[in-house]
Amino acid sequence: MICDDIAGFAAALPASGAIAGLDYGDKTIGIAISDLRRRVATPTTILRRVKFTEDAARLMQILAEREIRGLVLGLPLNMDGTAGPRVQSTQAFARNLTRLTDLPIAFWDERLSTVAAERALLEADASRKRRKEVIDAVAAGYILQGALDRMAWQGNGS
Repeated sequence: MICDDIAGFAAALPASGAIAGLDYGDKTIGIAISDLRRRVATPTTILRRVKFTEDAARLMQILAEREIRGLVLGLPLNMDGTAGPRVQSTQAFARNLTRLTDLPIAFWDERLSTVAAERALLEADASRKRRKEVIDAVAAGYILQGALDRMAWQGNGS
């Protein structure tokens, strides 16, 4: 089920359990996973994309192993807020996932998540090679953390 917004996503989730954030790209899918209380996002892994059936099978395996309760996909809007081909690709990926899982799925505006991830890795003095290896998982962490923070804020009646 694809939710219209983060409030609808939060309402569709069970009371507890981890959720995953995905940074869906042309070559990789970065994955971050929250703690069971949904407070902190942790960059976890990167899947090298092959084709949808293989990518989805590996993703479904990870989601099952980690007992994931929902998915947040980064939506790569243009800086002016418009949707381009990458948004359409991400939305198509989400629609295809709904055929394989009943997990609630939400989108989160990912503008600047990769920039923030790159900056954090530079500040951590990660080598160029290491940054290239982990950037998409770290970006997924920023995407998921943004959604977690919004859900916590909305849950406090704000």
